[in-house]
Order: sequence, then structure tokens, then C-alpha cells
Amino acid sequence: MTTGVDESVLAGESGEEGDARLGAAFAKLWGSSTASALGSGLTTIATPLLVASRTSDPLIVASASAVAWLPWLLFALPGGVLVDRVDRRRLMVALDWGRFAAMGVLSLTLLTGHPSIVVLYSVLFLINTGEVVFRSAAQSLVQTVVPRPLLERANGWLTGGTTLMQGVLSGPLGGLLFAVTAGLPFLVNTGTYAASALLIAMVAGSFRPEASSANADGDADTVADKGRRSVWRDMAKGFRWLMRQRLLRTMALLIGLLNVTLTAAVAVLVLLAKERLHLGSVGYGVLFSCMAVGGIVGSAIGDRLVAWCTATWTIRIGLLIEAAMHLALATSHSAWLLGVMLFAFGVHGVLWGIVANSLRQRMTPPELMGRVSSSNLFIAAGGNCVGALLGGGLASRFGVAAPYWVGFVVAVGVIAATWHVFDRESVAAAYATDPAQATTAG
Repeated sequence: MTTGVDESVLAGESGEEGDARLGAAFAKLWGSSTASALGSGLTTIATPLLVASRTSDPLIVASASAVAWLPWLLFALPGGVLVDRVDRRRLMVALDWGRFAAMGVLSLTLLTGHPSIVVLYSVLFLINTGEVVFRSAAQSLVQTVVPRPLLERANGWLTGGTTLMQGVLSGPLGGLLFAVTAGLPFLVNTGTYAASALLIAMVAGSFRPEASSANADGDADTVADKGRRSVWRDMAKGFRWLMRQRLLRTMALLIGLLNVTLTAAVAVLVLLAKERLHLGSVGYGVLFSCMAVGGIVGSAIGDRLVAWCTATWTIRIGLLIEAAMHLALATSHSAWLLGVMLFAFGVHGVLWGIVANSLRQRMTPPELMGRVSSSNLFIAAGGNCVGALLGGGLASRFGVAAPYWVGFVVAVGVIAATWHVFDRESVAAAYATDPAQATTAG
């Protein structure tokens, strides 16, 4: 590992025009991810509408969100072990066909007039379990099919496709399809899983992770070792490796912590829009659209922005934007200002994701990629679950502005505690890391 490397070169800018192409394999991966994102977005919109049309019990309605998040906590870590043991492309294809079958059963029950909350929640649990493992495998596959200098660009395209489908298109389209017939959004989601499976199946090659000459603990991994090792030991190895990498550890824990305050903020945003900004349902939707549009802009030019201001300042400026957004939400009565801040946050969220994913893909040994990615997903999901409960609790006890003041204080504390971690030399050294030679030294 060397220091003093120019981040602007390593952050996605290639001197050769031929190297600027992400390639056909990535195009298929992007198409699969984008199709799946559209279907998942439609189901996310249609599920609460369906539940609310069958019952007015708040506990049953809220349970839909709990069922959707529970697999992220239960299966993120063991899912990463699976990703690191089998061919990742074949695993993704199998997961998509499995979700196709589960969603097909749900669609059939709805279209034939036999809706069941039990069937709905069972299918939600199954498809989100598949999503946990699928996402970990997809992040690992990017490391294999994309040249190292283009990881930022690839992650920008992936994030942009997901943001466009889930943040912009799925909302109005899901509502429209549900108005036609309740089962239609779920039927379309069934088709998107089939499309995703077909696209991934078209990616040529074998994607079974190859162990380096030494494993993550510095010991040689023989075939016999692989057969004997336990799932628990493998989970611990991946999590332990992540925790020993100072930069990746800090970013993972920050994402988990900041997800707590972000989810808490979003959970009561509808009350802030109604009580302080006096916005109706359309105005509330526009606030979310501002964040989604920011995400699309960030995705479109993310690799160039990271190259221009360096990964170090992308991270640091993002933390400042995080604090500024919470302060604006806590104090401002201007819908226009909040719209601008949410737009800026949308850009920041995508840029942060591009840098975090690219650093992880650059630094992580290929045979650990699934477990390290799943460890990040586990930490992020934990933050989301805690934040959903925290936002409502704070707002009910201390007022609607309370979650935003807490978010601001936490963001300021994070800036003070981690600013020095993201210095230029540390980030440049991380960009120069060869994953095949990475060890557990942190």
C-alpha cells in the first residue's frame, strides 16, 4: 500500500477512452438491478394501500413495514456467507426465479379475488429475504465485472437506476396500477423479477469467489478447510475483517448511525409538512421528489464530482450537508428552503454511496466481498429499524422538531469525531489498496 496517490486519478478518471466503457456485462447487471428496483418500488407503494383497504388496525398496517425489514436483520450476515461460497451469478438468478414464483402466487390470489394478509406478509418476508442476499451478491459482482478505475461510475449508474425507478416512477405508477386493480402492481413486480433473472443469466463467465493465497486471517484456506468451517465462523470472519479496517469501519458505523437520524426524520416528515409548512399530500410528495431528483443528478455526474473534489472532500462535505439538512428541518418554515436542502441531501446520499461502495470494492479481498457487503447492509438496516421507532417516540414526547434537533446534534458530533479519519492520505492509500493482498490489519 502506498500513500500520496492522486485521488482524482483513482476516483474514476481513466486516461484511455477504451477504459471508459463499463462493458456489456455491467449493462446486463444494471438492467437487472433497475428492473428489480422498479418492481420492488411498485410493491412498496401497493402493500400499504392493500393492507389499509382490508383493515384499519394500525398494528396490522404497521406490521407490513416490520415484516419487510426483519429479513435484513435476520439474514444479512448469513446471506453474505452464502454469497462467498457459491457462484454469485447463479445465486442471483436462482433468487430472482424464487421471488418470481413467490410474487406470482401473491398476484394470483389477488387477481382471483382471494386476498389474504397472511399470504401477503409471507411473500413480503420471502422476497425481502431474497433481496438481502441478492443485493450483497450484486455488490460483489460489480467488483468482478467492472475495471477498478471505473467503480465510481458503475456505482453511480446503479444508484441512479434504483433512484429513478423507486424514487420517481414507482410512486405514481404504483398508485395508478393499484387503482386499476389491486393485484396489478404485484403482477408487474412478478414480471420484473423474470426480466432481472434473464438479464443476469446472460452475463457470461464463472463468478465463484476465488480464495487468495492466504485467507483473511493470514492462513491458507484448503478445500478441506472450506468444507469444515461453520457459517458462524465465516460470518464472524467477514465482520471482524470489516471492523479492523479503520476507514471502512468508520464509514459503516457512520451509515448505521446516520440512518437512525435520517429514518427518524423521514418517519415524521408528513407531520412537519402538515403542521408547520401547511402542505397537503401533493406538497408532501414534492418534498420527497426533491430528494429523488437530487439523487438522480448525483448519479448522473457522481463519478466526475468525486474526481473533481476528491473522495475525501466528498465525504466531508456530505457530513456538512447532513447537519445542515437536519438544522433546516428543525427551524425553517419555508417549503422552498426545505426542498432545496432535500435536493442537496439527495445528491449527497448518492455521492456518499458511490464513494463507500467503491472503497469497499477496492479494498476487500474477493473471497470476503459478500460477507463484508452484508455486514454493511446489516448495520444500515439496524439503523433504519431503530430510527423508525425513535422518530415517532421523540416527536410524540417533545414535539415534531425534536427528531431533527437530535439529528443535527448527532451530525455535528460525527463531524467532530471523524473529520480527521477522512484525511487525504488515508483515503488515497485506501484507493491504492490491492484487494488480493488485503489482510485484517486495520
